[in-house]
Amino acid sequence: SAGNATTHGVLQTVAVVTAAGLAGIVPHLARGRAPGPDHLARRLLTVGFAALCFQPLYNSGAVVRHLGEGPPYALFLGLLLVLTALCDAVLAALLLRARTGFPYGPLLRDELRALPGIGSAVCATGAVMALGVAAAGLWALPVLAVPLLLTHVSHRRYEAVRTVNRQTIASLARATEVAGCTPPGHAHRVAALSAAVGRELGLSGAELTVLEHAALMHDIGQLSLVDPVEGGATALLPAEEQRRIALLGGEVVRRTGVP
Repeated sequence: SAGNATTHGVLQTVAVVTAAGLAGIVPHLARGRAPGPDHLARRLLTVGFAALCFQPLYNSGAVVRHLGEGPPYALFLGLLLVLTALCDAVLAALLLRARTGFPYGPLLRDELRALPGIGSAVCATGAVMALGVAAAGLWALPVLAVPLLLTHVSHRRYEAVRTVNRQTIASLARATEVAGCTPPGHAHRVAALSAAVGRELGLSGAELTVLEHAALMHDIGQLSLVDPVEGGATALLPAEEQRRIALLGGEVVRRTGVP
């Protein structure tokens, strides 16, 4: 009943999340838009990590025996939430890296920067739901789940916008290579070198992300050339031509809306 200790195992926890995830796919299937398996896999791995860290210690009584039920126990739960959020961010960045081909560093930084906002909202809602169920029973779940659902919808839209931005940047970076203006992999090599220099200079995470985006798209202005420069070496061109290419590239980037 509500408020009583549980003895659920890790596998049972993962099984419940799996069933809930599969049930959540049904509305998408009804609209003919089946989501990919990566999202569900990410959820299962994250929940499995949290359950593996918590359930054995809790079920054996080790947590209460060593920490009691006061502030140390709350601190332990907070630490577990932070570790789980970090695990989810790492997995999310890996999945985005696989889908977009974008460098892993900026993706992980984006995920970590999003954690304080969305993570605190989800954790706070979860705590309120637990307290509400303990006080009012399972009838409190539908009411308290509404804020979490709204948060989830907002987060999904935010994720979609970020994914489109990353895909736009990746496409622009590849455009010069496909057109024969630059050697294959040139943009990513420049981005990696730029990020390394930026870290040495002590740039912040946001500044490093902007620097890497700029490095990935720095040659986009070469698409305006009638004849590609051999090896993409625009440094051999007259200064006025270099400036024209840079201005055209900047205009292309501005029109994409990429931040």
